[in-house]
Amino acid sequence: MIQAGTSAVGEHELPLEACRTQLGLIIDSADFDATGRERRFLSHVVEEVLSGRGDRIKAYSIAIEVFGRGESFDPQIDPIVRIEAGHLRRALERYYLTSGQTDPILITIPKGGYVPVFSLRSPSAPAAPPLPVVSQKSAVFPARRVALLLPALVGAALLVAAAAALAWSWTSVRPGAPVTPRVLVENFDNLTGTQTGSAIAIGLKQEIVSQLSKFKDIVVMEPPANGGDISPPRFVLAGSVNLVPDAFWLRMRLINRADGSIVWSDSYNGGLKVADLVKAQADIASEVATSLAQAYGVIFQADVKLRVNNPPDDWAAYSCTLSFYEYKTTLEPAARASVRGCLEKTVDRFPDYATAWGLLSLIYIDEYRFEIPADPASSAAALELGLAAARKAVEADPLNVRGRQAEMLGLYFSKEIDAALSVGKQALAINPNDTNFMGEYGERLALSGNWHDGCALLNEARERNPGALRTFEVDLALCSYFSGDYQQAAMWLKRSSVPSNPLYHLIAAAVYGEAGNKIEADRERAWLVQNAPNLVENVRQQVSMRLARSQDVEFVIGSLKKAGFDVAD
Repeated sequence: MIQAGTSAVGEHELPLEACRTQLGLIIDSADFDATGRERRFLSHVVEEVLSGRGDRIKAYSIAIEVFGRGESFDPQIDPIVRIEAGHLRRALERYYLTSGQTDPILITIPKGGYVPVFSLRSPSAPAAPPLPVVSQKSAVFPARRVALLLPALVGAALLVAAAAALAWSWTSVRPGAPVTPRVLVENFDNLTGTQTGSAIAIGLKQEIVSQLSKFKDIVVMEPPANGGDISPPRFVLAGSVNLVPDAFWLRMRLINRADGSIVWSDSYNGGLKVADLVKAQADIASEVATSLAQAYGVIFQADVKLRVNNPPDDWAAYSCTLSFYEYKTTLEPAARASVRGCLEKTVDRFPDYATAWGLLSLIYIDEYRFEIPADPASSAAALELGLAAARKAVEADPLNVRGRQAEMLGLYFSKEIDAALSVGKQALAINPNDTNFMGEYGERLALSGNWHDGCALLNEARERNPGALRTFEVDLALCSYFSGDYQQAAMWLKRSSVPSNPLYHLIAAAVYGEAGNKIEADRERAWLVQNAPNLVENVRQQVSMRLARSQDVEFVIGSLKKAGFDVAD
């Protein structure tokens, strides 16, 4: 017996095996969106506590025993444990929001440390039936024995299929929305002809369907069970599974049915041990969904290149959303005005199109934060429009991440910081593969003062989708600036794609001013005086609008004074 989560449980004690069973439920769940290293991290710290060694859990011991770092590891220099702990906390939160929402035991890792806390869920919540936990030792066996898992794997696949079908029905039949790209996920070929190969092919396919369905700008389809007709998809995702000793290989390709061209292909592999197989399915599905379905992904790139003469209303409405993402790569005011008009027509034609309402809200909010008037109060109307459009998006589809993103930004600029971050946290749990949202949420976290977690998310978003918004480079420049690395900040600024945006030049002036680079600072100040005089006149107000903490505001103001700006105290 262990005393578990005293503050949450009071005098209750939790059996060791119940806690280990809960750990097994989490590790084996497809909804536990964690890497292999993060799973080892969780298993290690849980076992340390259950074995009475909780006092040994430190960044140093985790780095050496879990991550394989050498004895010279210094947590002040290498932040790997802090970063992975942040990812692990988010993965746990998402698990308990999805398949773990009725689990009887909660495992959390409070911020500020790495020691897990065990607590009983409220008695009013129904407890999930206990499931067997497969130990690492029993999970190690050759491929021929994986066939014994066929019923369980197929059963799990059917559950995922049911969830995917629900997501499909919401996306494809909701009234008042245009038809968005349809992707048919074919049954994966089993090149071995064995039951094991069939089970793995079914599990991989259904997990990919589940992850793709979280993106609301595509419709995910499957071949009908009765062999009947389906609405013709524009894209077909096909795959094949092969087995080699102790491993499987998955080869995939996305086909454009218009001309039969292969617009994307990739291959993946994983081990046949039970834990490895479950982990590989989740990882592969996450990577495929991120590559194909997110903004600036493969489907987006294919559709941007597609030119349709005399397009029907459906295509014109969908094309409008594509133009929004093109605008976001430059933030040009002229493009913003054009996209606003297009989206306003779209929501008038399709009043329940949640994505269009969300993007229109983001356009209004961009007008509030990027169009800097002589009288700052005059931009308040744009923020009100943004909040109203965000509410429309969330009402139309509560799971639409673009709507949630707009809601988060509207709340943030209304100075409801905690509410904004709460919305962001929920939206990231809805779709942790949406790196566009991940970067935006990371920016909100950072600007609210949580630079550590926010900058880690921004880095992760960029690493998982290098072709995404290069406006995030400006945010990464701020991360480096606030950490004192001005050379790195200058490097990120040079990589940005928005040099015509006045805020880019304001940040650059602060970086160069703090670094003592007078020539560069003078150049940035001169650009602003000539091209954005209203910003120069209202520097403090504009900085305060964006940074939540007064100490961060004063640091930036101090840097701008070093760059030659005359800013009143």
